[in-house]
Amino acid sequence: MKPTGIDLTTEETFEAHEGGKLHIGLTAPLNDKRDLSIAYTPGVAQVSRAIHTDPELAEKYTWASRLVAVVSDGTAVLGLGNIGAAASLPVMEGKSALFKRFAGLDSIPLVLETNDVDQIIETLVHLRSSFGAVNLEDISAPRCFELESRLIEALDMPVMHDDQHGTAVVVLAALKNAARVVRRELFSLKVVISGAGAAGIAVAEILLAAGIADVTLLDSRGVIHKDRRYLTDIKAAYAARSNPRGLTGGSAQALDGADVFIGVSSGTVPEETLAKMSEDAIIFALSNPDPEVHPDVAHKFAKVVATGRSDFPNQINNVLAFPGIFRGALDAGAKRITSEMKVAAADAIAAIAAEELGADYIVPSPFDERVAPAVAAAVIAAARAGMGAETERDRR
Repeated sequence: MKPTGIDLTTEETFEAHEGGKLHIGLTAPLNDKRDLSIAYTPGVAQVSRAIHTDPELAEKYTWASRLVAVVSDGTAVLGLGNIGAAASLPVMEGKSALFKRFAGLDSIPLVLETNDVDQIIETLVHLRSSFGAVNLEDISAPRCFELESRLIEALDMPVMHDDQHGTAVVVLAALKNAARVVRRELFSLKVVISGAGAAGIAVAEILLAAGIADVTLLDSRGVIHKDRRYLTDIKAAYAARSNPRGLTGGSAQALDGADVFIGVSSGTVPEETLAKMSEDAIIFALSNPDPEVHPDVAHKFAKVVATGRSDFPNQINNVLAFPGIFRGALDAGAKRITSEMKVAAADAIAAIAAEELGADYIVPSPFDERVAPAVAAAVIAAARAGMGAETERDRR
């Protein structure tokens, strides 16, 4: 499998980032004194008074309800690690650009000069009237789990750590179609996930939610199982919910007879270990820029191969998920992004690729204009179904 190759020069890369990648534009004219009187004083005072009387009017008369805050502390940026807030800002600007390009949503990058979970939460709570949703980005594990969980409770708006759930949604979509290619039922697959950080835990969560019972997680010390000592709280919780066959050991033991390998770690997998997988195996080697196994090697042992890279087929790219998920959640007026909404998003992504399904086409292109609207529609439907269920429970 030959990479498509995209030649980038250092000069053009830095030129494209000069001055940043974002700007703020106007939605109303500002050409004369009348325009100024409407947009600012004295006209704006009428709107402020109205919102003071009825705070819900802010949704109609400000941009806050349509604004996503892209928040990072710079502790787990791409493959660069803990590079700090300032160095993370170009990445957060890029994320905001993707929100605008693929979902038409305005967003603002907020990089925070603190790694303290309490301080991050306090900051965002104080700023809660300024935006309508929070996309957490590039925050290291295990802090990211606590931060997301507590923010969901503290903020009455959609909150999602994309490194966890965006990855998980696209993995599920890809795996649904990969299972079709190899003529297997999704729930029957034996899945091994290498990496128990932000992405690995979220992938395990969504696969379990989708009905796959045989999911085994590995970290740097091997298989996570209920009898292993010194597990973090989050790993202990998954030890109780996953690995139904009680596997122990390392990747060689976990992959013996496995149908699916999903790599979200910086490790490598030897060929002799991959050779133990089942016939017509599925390999998603998602580490960037160096996958756990090169696609050429993976194809010796697997019928379907995916990576996180743009220069090979079947790129597992978060941009297929997060723009539509946030657009749908905001359009539905949802206060949370639920598991049902994430699974619905995965179904929508999978359905688009299913129209031209093949071993080298299990997820659509990031530039397929159908994706974000389809994901948003699926999320809206799931959100409204959830709201309807809550209303019915309240009636009872």
